[in-house]
Amino acid sequence: MAKPKALVLTGYGINCDRETEHAFNVAGGEGRRVHINDIIDGREKLADYQILAVPGGFSYGDDIASGRVLANKLRTNLGEQVRAFIEKGNLAIGICNGFQVLVKSGILPGTGNGGAAQSVTLTFNESGRYEDRWVHLSVRSDKCVFTRGIERLYLPVAHGEGRFTDGRDNGRMIDELKMNDQVVVVYCNESGEEAGGVFPANPNGSTADIAGICDATGRVLGMMPHPERFLHFTHHPNWTRAKASALREGRALPDEGEGLKIFQNAVSYFA
Repeated sequence: MAKPKALVLTGYGINCDRETEHAFNVAGGEGRRVHINDIIDGREKLADYQILAVPGGFSYGDDIASGRVLANKLRTNLGEQVRAFIEKGNLAIGICNGFQVLVKSGILPGTGNGGAAQSVTLTFNESGRYEDRWVHLSVRSDKCVFTRGIERLYLPVAHGEGRFTDGRDNGRMIDELKMNDQVVVVYCNESGEEAGGVFPANPNGSTADIAGICDATGRVLGMMPHPERFLHFTHHPNWTRAKASALREGRALPDEGEGLKIFQNAVSYFA
């Protein structure tokens, strides 16, 4: 059986494309980096792939707002293609800047309609600065394809505009996301209790500690933390200490990092 193909979007300012491509390859799929202009110009066809990934970075220098320019370009030029791609039963994931793109293009938190109006946003961290740290996450959704079989995650964040909010909607959209099982991951403390908005467990002040959401189908995921940065155990910030402890105690060390499971779930979905 052919490996599921993942189109990893790349372009001006995106800088996590190689890691994301590697993630799908390690997970057993076939990742390929494709420039957005090659899709717009028809040199590459989104329909030839089963997974669309919008990686992290600083697309178009985060001019205007993080992800805004790429979101506009995606919606204007490829909105119908993306809508058809998702309606066909395929998967899509946006990580960090990619999450911002999916939200600001209207793809999330809706049903995958590339022309939908934006209803939530990701804005400046409450700390007023760029946050680069590792965070604990708790999986809340039973619907999302990417997080099946996962209860907890420990992943890095690296963003200046990661605070999830529904703006002036007074929490109506947040309540709707919870009711529809579309809140996928939330920030929590080391014990697994929700962060309650407290920094640094919640690194950006996101409403309801939301770190990631999915669409109504569960096949489109957006998240601020970076699973592609924890594919191998040696990516863990304390891996050398853990290795020394394991040697003393005669324990085996895992080869995989916690983020890999997200990509494995995407690949196995098509098996």
